[in-house]
Amino acid sequence: MKVSVITVTFNSAATVEDTIKSVINQDYKNIEYIIIDAISKDNTLDIVNKYKEHIDLVVSEKDNGIYDAIAKGILKATGDIVVALNSDDMYASVDVISKVVEVFKSTNAEAVYGDLNYVDRFDNAKIIRKWKAGPYKKGHFLKGWMPPHPTFFVKKHCYQKYGSFNLSLRSSADYELMLRFIHKHEIKVAYLPKLIVNMRVGGQSNVSFKNRFKANREDRKAWEINGLKPGLFTLIRKPLGKIKQYFHQ
Repeated sequence: MKVSVITVTFNSAATVEDTIKSVINQDYKNIEYIIIDAISKDNTLDIVNKYKEHIDLVVSEKDNGIYDAIAKGILKATGDIVVALNSDDMYASVDVISKVVEVFKSTNAEAVYGDLNYVDRFDNAKIIRKWKAGPYKKGHFLKGWMPPHPTFFVKKHCYQKYGSFNLSLRSSADYELMLRFIHKHEIKVAYLPKLIVNMRVGGQSNVSFKNRFKANREDRKAWEINGLKPGLFTLIRKPLGKIKQYFHQ
């Protein structure tokens, strides 16, 4: 199986090298690496070019936000499996992708996800939050559940069949896509109980805890545009569920 990894960059010079190294150092070799840049003004592209022999495609052009950029990468991807790894994030070990592919093969899943740690922006060894995703059971989205999107590996045919990101959503497009794929269309998903991604806090997708609560308005829209009805406490339980992530051992 070929795995297409998409990294979106914009003025990411401070972090993108760690991201790139975590991809190209994977022990799984059938990887297509795509970088979609939004015309960075710093030396992001200089860093990217240092590793150009390991990168299959670099595109630098204007976009309409991070999800638009990821969607561009998905269209260009030629892999059987597609995943997005943001320029603030890193794979936690060199065997992440090989272990994910093993799960795809053993379960015949259409999507595989795992666990994620939020780490200090300047000290990656310092863990701020631990997101233990846990196995999916039908109806989990009604309880406020969702998997960590950076760990969400998906068969490309799912995007072709069910569509890509809804760009009318600015902060919850990843939630809407996973809600649509897993809850609405019931694709077969499998959980890999393994730390897959270390995400730096303060990145574009987790600027503040307050922003996560604001995103709830978009979360409601995500249900509405799919003709779905959340449970009475679904949209409350989703952000509240993150609080326990701070009390890791």
